[in-house]
Amino acid sequence: MTDLLADLDPEPDQRLVLGPLLRHVDETTATIWVETASAGRVTVDASGHRAEAPTFSVHGHHYALVWLEGLAPGQKYPYTVTIDGLQVWPLEDSPYPPSLIPTLDHGKPLRLAFGSCRTSVSHDEAGNRKHGVDALRAYALRMAGITDGSHPDDPDPGGEVRWPDMVLFLGDQVYADETTEEMRQFIEARRDIEEPPGEELKDYQEYAELYRIAWTDPANRWLLSTVPSAMIFDDHDIRDDWNTSLSWKREMEATEWWHERIVTGLASYWVYQHLGNLTPAEREEDEPWQQILGHAKEVGDGEEYDATDLLRALAEKADQEPTTYRWSYCRDFGEQARLLVVDSRAARVLDPERRAMLDDDEMAWFDERMTGGFEHVLVGSSLPFLLSPGLHYVEAFSEALASGGWGKGLGAKAGEALRQHVDLEHWAAFQKGFQQVCDIVLEVLRGKRGPTPRTVTFLGGDVHHSYVSEARPKEGEPIHGRFIQAVCSPIRNPLPRAVRFATAALSYGVAGPIGHVVAASAKVPNAPVSWRLLEGPWFDNNIATLEVRPGEGLRMWWGTGEVENGDHERPRFAQVEEVLVT
Repeated sequence: MTDLLADLDPEPDQRLVLGPLLRHVDETTATIWVETASAGRVTVDASGHRAEAPTFSVHGHHYALVWLEGLAPGQKYPYTVTIDGLQVWPLEDSPYPPSLIPTLDHGKPLRLAFGSCRTSVSHDEAGNRKHGVDALRAYALRMAGITDGSHPDDPDPGGEVRWPDMVLFLGDQVYADETTEEMRQFIEARRDIEEPPGEELKDYQEYAELYRIAWTDPANRWLLSTVPSAMIFDDHDIRDDWNTSLSWKREMEATEWWHERIVTGLASYWVYQHLGNLTPAEREEDEPWQQILGHAKEVGDGEEYDATDLLRALAEKADQEPTTYRWSYCRDFGEQARLLVVDSRAARVLDPERRAMLDDDEMAWFDERMTGGFEHVLVGSSLPFLLSPGLHYVEAFSEALASGGWGKGLGAKAGEALRQHVDLEHWAAFQKGFQQVCDIVLEVLRGKRGPTPRTVTFLGGDVHHSYVSEARPKEGEPIHGRFIQAVCSPIRNPLPRAVRFATAALSYGVAGPIGHVVAASAKVPNAPVSWRLLEGPWFDNNIATLEVRPGEGLRMWWGTGEVENGDHERPRFAQVEEVLVT
């Protein structure tokens, strides 16, 4: 079958390595991120609204962040990107619609897409057989009108498809430790993979290539150019089980290759993901960005600023002293919603005597921003806050065991081995933080922090299956809103079918009675809430969408890509599940 879409996909302009990515957008401003092939000046023109910025470099790669101001709320602005006066976007003869900047209108219901865990492999039969259809790509093709199908984003009576106001990527955008064939070929061409870290990433050059592979598929590239995005890391952005425990960290730091991995992993994360998360006000408070910006103002069109040493120093310090830099961020969408995106990886306290998912500064930041006065409070965490109840207590038991709940000798060693080998390192395995966050949420839902929201809804990923749960307090005052956990994972990295069955059986069956028994034996504190599954689990590659229904609640749906008539390049986007929270 002739692949018409592949025939139409134009060759990218070689001056534009990656992007444009549309990042932070509000009612009147927009931020566009690009990677370029060389130093230069990047200009964005959105229907006469023009802004430009010089590039800065990191380890020989060149980047620019361009921000537009003075836009009108609720508008869609077609835009172009030029480098040193030469247009590089949109690409000529592109089959995709013009890239747009859609500014927010808080008078319209907020629509937010979210998901996690996406590997970047080919979209042909071989790639889809092993990794499943890329749900994000299927969504992009449907948005672009290249494929048809029926799903909640179909055109309204006026013929316009309602796009999400933002897509939130909840971790594992790139896999530094589980590389694809294309990435392995790049690694082998530059070093001996028989030497540590083997086929895993070693340095910034390899991270840059990993992001290039992840963000250059034409359909996904178009989507990222026209839907604002926000991101947060999870473990595979650095390495599986990143910051599981102090013994894990010490084991990594004893290797010859870990220092370069963590430094370049965090530095590249700042460049490719974190910088675009920030609001204009947050960028004014971000010291690394202000130093880059200050240099640009000082030299004008002169020498490009090399931020390599600046970002390496930032990464080294953030790894060793997490309180020195905050990766979490907050977004408000009028009175409809507040979104708190929480760093549940780098901000951990690993000292066995005071383990916590969030350090004191990070918890204080979260605590201060968990208030009422919004219709919904949304909390984005790469790790689900609420697992299945049984698995929750198994993880809590593993922490207690590793901390000496059955003695400091063999019992503690067994607990640490269990924690690392079975990935028991979610919120439940950091009971101090879990209990604190539960108390904060209950205060919000009891109206003690301002007008009670309809929901406090946690958005999560990581676990390679999706579900929706609801929690209730076990005792004390009733709550006046709903406490929801919604998970979407993976976008493209499915569990093998046999593992799916085992995951469902263990997490939602065997773990139940075992978890409560072993937790009691190690004197694990009872959770202040109980919770039950509302829908799920399901295991498809999927992307979820959440829509605020003013005065009514939330509507959430999950969609996947389906291949029809052997056309692997153009999968149909189809709904998997829909959940109403009223």
